[in-house]
Amino acid sequence: MRNKENYQMIIRGRDMMKKKILSVLLCMGLMVQGMFGALDVSADVQAEDLMQEVQAGEVGTDADTTAGNAAVSDFSVRLLQKCMEDGENSLISPVSVLYALAMTANGAKGNTLSQMGETLGMPVSGFNDYFYAYMASLSAEEKCKLLFANSIWFKDVGTFQVNPDFLQVNADYYNASLYKAPFDEATKDDINAWVSEHTDSMIEEIIDEIPDAVVMYLINAVCFDAQWEEPYLESEQGKGTFTLEDGQTREADFMYSTESTYLKDDMAEGFLKYYADKKYAFAALLPDEGTSVKEYVDSLTGEHLTQLLANAEQTAVDAAIPKFSSEYDVNMNEVLKQMGITDAFDKAKADLSGIGQSSEGQLYISRVLHKTFIDVDEQGTKAGASTAVEIAVESAMLSEKQIYLDRPFVYMIIDCETNTPIFTGTMMDIQK
Repeated sequence: MRNKENYQMIIRGRDMMKKKILSVLLCMGLMVQGMFGALDVSADVQAEDLMQEVQAGEVGTDADTTAGNAAVSDFSVRLLQKCMEDGENSLISPVSVLYALAMTANGAKGNTLSQMGETLGMPVSGFNDYFYAYMASLSAEEKCKLLFANSIWFKDVGTFQVNPDFLQVNADYYNASLYKAPFDEATKDDINAWVSEHTDSMIEEIIDEIPDAVVMYLINAVCFDAQWEEPYLESEQGKGTFTLEDGQTREADFMYSTESTYLKDDMAEGFLKYYADKKYAFAALLPDEGTSVKEYVDSLTGEHLTQLLANAEQTAVDAAIPKFSSEYDVNMNEVLKQMGITDAFDKAKADLSGIGQSSEGQLYISRVLHKTFIDVDEQGTKAGASTAVEIAVESAMLSEKQIYLDRPFVYMIIDCETNTPIFTGTMMDIQK
């Protein structure tokens, strides 16, 4: 998988320049811990911004961080297992999905709310407290920034009335921006521009179209931009071979280093490579020979992953990471149904009445759209993600027949109790 001689030369060269191994500090990997920060920019959108009407209020929380961390880890593993496809790259931001679904769950009731809580791993009130407390504890660092943003967009139409309490709780706990818009082509462009700006243009489009029945979008955006604690020198980079599971090979640009945190379980081994300030780390796990990536991922649980990271061994690791860039997008409807959220997608069973009311029918989740991007090079990592929960109104039943009275016809006026005609007639020429 790599040119061993070149690798050894690179490592020897690095060791001569280094006089000490990296200091030891364990942190959770990007995939399993809260990826939160603060984002102050605001996209230039045409939609009416309602934040002047709904101001985020002070909230008191008693967050259970242990339960919250466990829920995030467990959901991360389960979501990855469901999204994986054999032989295909995958990339998800479980926290982005949790953000969007937790905001949505604040408007769910009954069995719909129960299913969402069970699938997400914690009652929505717990996520509200956990996310709020975690976000409040973070500060943005110049060399290691994690930015987030949330927004709610709802249709400016008389038949749909949003519950003010729903907007308020999401403003309070998630600092969600609120926009009222006509849901036309300009609104689609506004939403995509908002997502693009809040992901540093890594995700340029989350919405491809706005169906007529849609009345709301709940959007989350995540932007991660961090330099390595020790960026790779030119002498620590070289060509190597990447071998696929079916035996095919690819030439790749590798980055070589000595790391200090070793990961090991019964089916894989790996390491952590830290970003600046060691607040975040790149966690790599390589399945043992003969074990496929899918087999390994399928074996994971959130608890196992937490223990694996907590029990890391502090020792020197000769490491090589290929430079890579990847994009991924998925409609998560079927994934989330398989995980246990079914009623929310069912027009007949969904209870999202806490969001608001529509005279045209019942609210339900029509789509959960997720897009991600990552770029890993010698300087560090840039990654972006966005999740959009699309709320639609149950459409009126479509007629299977179509009858236009655009040619001669017979007509009657009948007594409905007796089903007898009071008048009968024919219309042969509308002009007479």
